[in-house]
Amino acid sequence: MSQKPVVVVGSINTDLVAITRKIPAVGETVLGSDFQVHPGGKGANQAVAVARLGYPVRMIGRLGNDSFGGQLRNYLEKTGVDVTGIMTTEGVSGVAVIVVSAKGENSIFVTPGANAKLTPQDLDSNIEQIRSAGIVLAQLEIPIETVEHLAVLCEREGVPLILDPAPAVELPSSLLERTGWFTPNETEAAFYLDDSHAKPPSQPGEIARMLLSKGVSGVVLKLGAGGVYLASQGLAGEAISGFPVRAIDTTAAGDAFNGGFATGLLLGKTPSQSARFANAVAGISVTRMGAQSSMPTMQEVNDFLQHFQVTT
Repeated sequence: MSQKPVVVVGSINTDLVAITRKIPAVGETVLGSDFQVHPGGKGANQAVAVARLGYPVRMIGRLGNDSFGGQLRNYLEKTGVDVTGIMTTEGVSGVAVIVVSAKGENSIFVTPGANAKLTPQDLDSNIEQIRSAGIVLAQLEIPIETVEHLAVLCEREGVPLILDPAPAVELPSSLLERTGWFTPNETEAAFYLDDSHAKPPSQPGEIARMLLSKGVSGVVLKLGAGGVYLASQGLAGEAISGFPVRAIDTTAAGDAFNGGFATGLLLGKTPSQSARFANAVAGISVTRMGAQSSMPTMQEVNDFLQHFQVTT
C-alpha cells in the first residue's frame, strides 16, 4: 500500500546567516565571526525535514526567476521533495537574514519576495496534490488569504491541516476552526491568547486550553528545550519532555519538529509518540548549523532515540 504524502504549502527562502558573539541591540554594531548561505523558508524547511526522514513529500509554493530561485528548486529536488507544485514568478525569491549568537539563539527577518505571490488560485490549480495528501503542513510566510483558502480545501477534501502560526499574525476564527493541529511556540502562543486577561497564563496546560477554546482540534505548544505540551479537544493534556542536547543553532528547530510530527502521525504513531519522535528530530537539528542542512535522517533519529532509551 502506497503512503499518502505530506504536502507542504509555504515559503521557500535563501537564508543569509551571520554568526556573532551576541545578537545586537537596536543601534548596536557587533562583529561577526562567520557568514553562511543556506536554503531555508519555513515551508521548505518542513518539506526537507520530511524528505530527510525518507517519507514522501510534495511542496506547493512560489520562487522568483532570479538565481536564488533556480538554486532553491534544485536543492529541494535533490533532497527528495517533489517540486512539481512549485511555480516560478517574475521577480526575486524570498530571503531571510538570520543572526545567530554564540548561545545558539537567533534573530530573523524575512523579505517574502515570490512567497507573497502564492495565491488561492495556485492552490486550486494544484488541488490534486492537496487531495492526495495524508497531511497538509502550512505556515504564515505566505498570504493569509491563501492559508484561509487552503484550510477550506483541506476541510472539503477531508485532509488534516497542521498549522504552524509563524510569524504570528491575526487569524480569523474560521481558519482556526478548520485546523487539526495548531503548533505555536511560547511567544506565538502569547500573541494568540485573549488579551482581555489581566495576567496572561504561564502554565502550558492553561495556555493550551485557552488555544483549544478558539476552535482548533489540537494544540502542540512548543517549549524549546523543555519539549512540548500536547492537548486536544476532549482529552487531557500531556507534557512531553525534550532531550538534553547542546544547542549551537536553534534556527528551524520548530520546522524540524513539525516535519517530524507529521511524519510520525502518517507512520501510524499516536500523537504522543509522534511528539516524542518530533522532539528527537528537533533535538538533533539544534546541534547542527543551518536550517535544512541540520535535518536528520530516520536512522539518525532512531539511533538518537535508542541512545536516550525512549519508547516511540
